[in-house]
Amino acid sequence: MSAPEALREELVRRLRTAQAEQRAPSVSASVFRGDELLWRDAVGLADVDAGTAASPETQYRIGSITKTFTAVCILQLRDAGALSLDDPLDLHIPESRHAPTLGRMLSHASGLQREPPGEIWETLQVPSREELVALTAEAEQPLAPGSWWHYSNLAFALLGEVVARRTGSSWEDALRERVLEPLELVRTTAVAEEPSARGYFVLPYSDAVQLEPDLDLGGSGAMGKLWSTTSDLARWGSFLAAGDDRVLAAATLEEMSHVRVMVDHERWALAWGTGLELYRRGEHVFVGHGGGMPGHLAGLVVHRGSGIGASVLMNTSAGGQPEALALDLAGAAIEALPGTSELWRPGEPPPSEVEPILGRWWTEGHELVLAWRGRLEARLVGGAPGRDLSVFAPEGDAYRCVEGRERGELLRVVRAENGEVEKLYFATYPLRREPSTF
Repeated sequence: MSAPEALREELVRRLRTAQAEQRAPSVSASVFRGDELLWRDAVGLADVDAGTAASPETQYRIGSITKTFTAVCILQLRDAGALSLDDPLDLHIPESRHAPTLGRMLSHASGLQREPPGEIWETLQVPSREELVALTAEAEQPLAPGSWWHYSNLAFALLGEVVARRTGSSWEDALRERVLEPLELVRTTAVAEEPSARGYFVLPYSDAVQLEPDLDLGGSGAMGKLWSTTSDLARWGSFLAAGDDRVLAAATLEEMSHVRVMVDHERWALAWGTGLELYRRGEHVFVGHGGGMPGHLAGLVVHRGSGIGASVLMNTSAGGQPEALALDLAGAAIEALPGTSELWRPGEPPPSEVEPILGRWWTEGHELVLAWRGRLEARLVGGAPGRDLSVFAPEGDAYRCVEGRERGELLRVVRAENGEVEKLYFATYPLRREPSTF
């Protein structure tokens, strides 16, 4: 399915305007909804000297969008029981003299210094895996873990080493076998594959460009090494919204999308989840990430509720705003493509043990309605959106809240001597059929 003509015209206008006003040699972009690639286009030159036009098939460096791939590998290992997000770093890399938890590293709350030791961006000398691990002894931890958001490329370079050690391979091999191949991301690679864009610095006081060096991140690849296309990133964005059991369950992607650290404390417009960047635009929250490498800038965002997202790639070092453009493109698509409600279908009756507890209950002076919608749900009447629904799973003779309000708490059924339901306890609060407080 393609985007409606009016939307396509608007997307093309925004793409061309961004390329002209931000003076990028080329810009490639895509808009998607779930598995549908609604639109893609590219304008400008992928190779200025050769005069080669960019196309939607052109690869660009995606920089720190790579971190979302590394995060997925870590969560895969967590779900498989190979590690915990509460593990200190030195449990997996004993050579480290710092021990923030893996979870804090994923959320940029580890306190570790921003870059691997050494002036890699000036010298272009990036440590190998062995050198990176040895250099951890020199790394600083300028902030206490958990005290503040502090972006750290070093943290993700070390997370890549954790992936390598726990899988018994390299970060690149683990990523390819566990993520890229199952999702058929054939144009997402550790090194450039033609057609690919050359990276440029656009001079600020003229329209001339300078070719940027092609930096190999060596043993720090997990922080930003990958190349990709906007079509592959659309598929990746769809995965971040919906999950894929071959790689990572939808419930884990939802967990990764929850706010862990607020970056913008005044406007609450930018935050971090578990390896994912969170952007607020009006009433919508998008997940994704931005990226930058010498000569390349990138942005990927997706609104999990609608599955609508956008990716943008540019071959310029400065002046480009790919994340803002991706948010603009995705926002335009959300506005132009109203959501459709799923048709209601008759369902199976509730289990016999559940049927007696359905209906109205009261606690703390509030009404709670239990219903069966293929699963046991409780909705707080008049509750704030996002805090009104609880979803339960059976646990012995009780029910455990597995989603929503009071997640993790127990719902117990109290029966009279004749077996009839007398009352309920939810998170130890009594629930009765008649209006009541405690």
